[in-house]
Amino acid sequence: MDAGLSGINWTTLAQLQKALYFAWHSEDVDEFGADRRFTESVLPFFEFLYTVWWRVETTGIERVPERGPGLIVANHSGVLPYDGVMIKLAVRHEHPARRDCRMLALDMFALLPFLAPMLAKSGAVRANPENGERLLEKGELVGVFPECVKGVGKHFRERYKLARFGRGGFVRLALRTGAPVIPCAVVGAEEIHPVLAKADWVGRPLGLPYFPITPTFPILGPLGVVPLPSKWSIDFADPIDLRSYGPEAADDPILVNRLSEDVRTTIQGMIDGRVARRRSVWFG
Repeated sequence: MDAGLSGINWTTLAQLQKALYFAWHSEDVDEFGADRRFTESVLPFFEFLYTVWWRVETTGIERVPERGPGLIVANHSGVLPYDGVMIKLAVRHEHPARRDCRMLALDMFALLPFLAPMLAKSGAVRANPENGERLLEKGELVGVFPECVKGVGKHFRERYKLARFGRGGFVRLALRTGAPVIPCAVVGAEEIHPVLAKADWVGRPLGLPYFPITPTFPILGPLGVVPLPSKWSIDFADPIDLRSYGPEAADDPILVNRLSEDVRTTIQGMIDGRVARRRSVWFG
């Protein structure tokens, strides 16, 4: 009798767990693991951040192509990848075509056990040339951060100064696929977790390239990960069409570096202009 009751209890528990899981998840995901039901479940939280907490102001969104492939290239900051989510929401809610933007996530985020599953389920894709090409060849809109870890891990005193754009991987991606490059400048994310110092000796055992020390973290414990309510802006520039160079130009390192630096200069100018115009970190 007891064994029978125990079996019934375990069966009921399993059914409850399954029901709870599929309340947040769907059975079908795409080839990269994106789960539409999960995305819709967590969307209200990120929309709160977008509309209420950071009060994101978007300009130039109409410059993003309404259809076909496009490569949004943006500056990276904020310790955690909130800027990628905010760009995604800007395109989703402000663009006339309500397009979806697939963000390429750094290995630092795409491989962390506690963060990687959430990123993948919400549509982010691990950043590598193969994944980028597959998405662009399908006509998707893709977002990249060429600064990589150097962008999110910079000290507060270096805020809004773009780090070097790696080896121009995003330019090669655009040349090989014919996708236009859309420069994007994000201002406001540098202040949500101001990095005052880094304790790398703590980060390395955890698989992190750095361990940030901010005014609130780790001194406030879990509360220290709550981002500060700065005022954000996301600006998009005119698309840069590289198709005239042809796919074979991706093998020319001098051209790739020059084009990469041109895009970097464009984004830095957009950032400088926005920072010069704002009167307050908190109110814009």
